[in-house]
Amino acid sequence: MPIEVPWREVSAETLTNLIEEYVTRDGTDYGEQEVPLATKVEQVRRMLERGECRLMFDEATESVDLVMVS
Repeated sequence: MPIEVPWREVSAETLTNLIEEYVTRDGTDYGEQEVPLATKVEQVRRMLERGECRLMFDEATESVDLVMVS
């Protein structure tokens, strides 16, 4: 069962690295127009701030993922 990680408790560098990994994954196409990496990272950071996504740790796979809140 994944565990929510308080994103504010993660170092700024680590959080940026996690977000960059997330937004550069295959299947994260932003449409016809190319969006700069810094813009994508800032968009996800704002989603975390607004509570629209969460940082989750999966003990079974020992991995961290960003999950959208519905």
